[in-house]
Amino acid sequence: MKFAIATTFATVLSLAAASDAGAWTRSGSVTTQNGTYSRTVDGSCGGHSCSRSSTVTGPNGHTATRSGSITRTGPYRYGYSRTTTGPRGNSVTRRGWFRRW
Repeated sequence: MKFAIATTFATVLSLAAASDAGAWTRSGSVTTQNGTYSRTVDGSCGGHSCSRSSTVTGPNGHTATRSGSITRTGPYRYGYSRTTTGPRGNSVTRRGWFRRW
């Protein structure tokens, strides 16, 4: 039984890797006394950059999102951008750079 589960899991992973080697997706939900909240997170990397997006949906149908990316712009230097949008549609974008030695 364990071998069949491991084989199935390995097959799913290899099929996902064949579609886009640097892409991944996670999802989950939690139920509280206020209702169920669900979250989906997607990401991918390729070349010198990676991106990620996250969506959270509450029990009332309101959705909040966050998406961002980071790019290597030179030796030990990276630029990033992140946008967060709340359930009422208001958004905030942050951009910057940093060095990593």
